[in-house]
Amino acid sequence: MSKDVMGGLAWGVGILVAALGVRLARETGYLEAETGTRIVISLIGLMVAWSGNQMPKAFVPAAWARKVRRVGGWAMALSGLVYAGLWAFAPIPVAVVLGCGAIVAGMAVSIGYCFFLRAKTKAA
Repeated sequence: MSKDVMGGLAWGVGILVAALGVRLARETGYLEAETGTRIVISLIGLMVAWSGNQMPKAFVPAAWARKVRRVGGWAMALSGLVYAGLWAFAPIPVAVVLGCGAIVAGMAVSIGYCFFLRAKTKAA
């Protein structure tokens, strides 16, 4: 199995184990429901940041693809960290709106850079 697949599976299993642990802690009275939600959703943001960090490390033969992976990786890593931070500390309504906005902004930067490179290539 490739390193990328193993990392993704590790994150998935880790989040599931954390969610089960949070549920057990809630049922026994050690944790409030909101805190458990914040923990699990913050882990999802950290997973997005990890995925963004892995993007530029994959081998691609074309120079333009390396540029796209580098910019997209930075965008997704930063948006994942913002998402996790908002879910950890901001009020939940703010975390929902701004956290989802951060992820959408990271995706928009990645896609926008693709269009920018395509226009630059056609102009040359």
